Amino acid sequence: MTLTPHTETDAAYVIRNAATQGTKLAIYGGNTRSGFGNPASTEEALSSRGLTGIVDYEPAEMVMTARAGTPAAEIEAALAANGQMMVFEPMDHRGIMGTSGEPTIGGVFAANVSGPRRFVAGAARDSLLGIRFINGQGQAIRAGGRVMKNVTGLDLVKLLAGSQGTLGFLTEVTFRVLPVPPAVETIVISGLNDAVAAKAMAAAMALPVEVSGAAHLPESVRGRFLAGALPEGEATVLRLEGLAASVPVRAEKLAAVMKAFGAVSRLGIEESSRLWREIRDVHPYADGTEKPLWRVSVAPSAGHQLVAALRLEAGIDAFYDWQGGLVWMRMDADPEAELLRRYIRALGGGHATLLRAPDAMRAHTPAFEPLPDAVAALSARVKQKLDPAGIFSPGKMGGTL
Repeated sequence: MTLTPHTETDAAYVIRNAATQGTKLAIYGGNTRSGFGNPASTEEALSSRGLTGIVDYEPAEMVMTARAGTPAAEIEAALAANGQMMVFEPMDHRGIMGTSGEPTIGGVFAANVSGPRRFVAGAARDSLLGIRFINGQGQAIRAGGRVMKNVTGLDLVKLLAGSQGTLGFLTEVTFRVLPVPPAVETIVISGLNDAVAAKAMAAAMALPVEVSGAAHLPESVRGRFLAGALPEGEATVLRLEGLAASVPVRAEKLAAVMKAFGAVSRLGIEESSRLWREIRDVHPYADGTEKPLWRVSVAPSAGHQLVAALRLEAGIDAFYDWQGGLVWMRMDADPEAELLRRYIRALGGGHATLLRAPDAMRAHTPAFEPLPDAVAALSARVKQKLDPAGIFSPGKMGGTL
């Protein structure tokens, strides 16, 4: 049964009752990430979809406050009407997860959902200024404030962002927004293998041209972007954003350096916007299958080494975002969690999160990177403090997106 309270008071009442009765609650917003995490037995689901509406938005201040169940599309529309955006570019999981419904702004922050601009602009949690949430005892708590200088409760704000509903039920969020760049251009370098592409992206990031997106699309996925309209061969793509007078000048400088690596072409604002939206939403793997899909974060120089090593032992497909530091990896059959994590450790560390797999596989595959003992102990203490009865989202324990 799904409970959908329409006020914070009603939500607190539901949670107090659950804590008293020991009822486990699956916490979600629009349920667009259904199937993520390890299967867990819950007796009831608690959704924030009934808590909707923009509470406060002053475009001049570039700060918005909204109730947690407000559809992300409504937030984006209000921002777009004022030439503003969420700088962290939250992805839409519906394609890869095979779900419907509407992503909510509370769900975005609860899962710390971030897109291609993450490696230069920060994650969702870095834009989050304040929250209201209900802890596992049914107590409403406010943390943070409307402006960056107000750091009251900052630790709780950071803790709840990315906690996947395991620490509290978000009811309201306050976050920073930024102007939409008026000009966008993408430099495409064609024909580079994964290792050379990593060097090209590193060289681009070292230039004073302010690259805001850096991804490498191997030949196995290149044709699934822009409906196959990218030039032939592997595509290494670099995004530039900013003022209309600035972007073309920076693009010329970047293209001149990248010509040393391979053939260079350029995409304008419309094609660029579509391409980076498809990269953000992991378009090649929104394929209607349940093939295991991993989100792997490693050092940018290690991503291609990880993929090369795994290709020798497992059937995989992959592409790279965040200058090679984010690897979207789809397995042909078994998730190969132990093998994957062993190679990650050998290459200097990182973490792997299993986003998608058949239920039978998720039942015996740890979806989140195992925490070091000291961190696990600290996490357990935080969980005990905020959710002493352990009623919140048991299948999401162990990590963040």
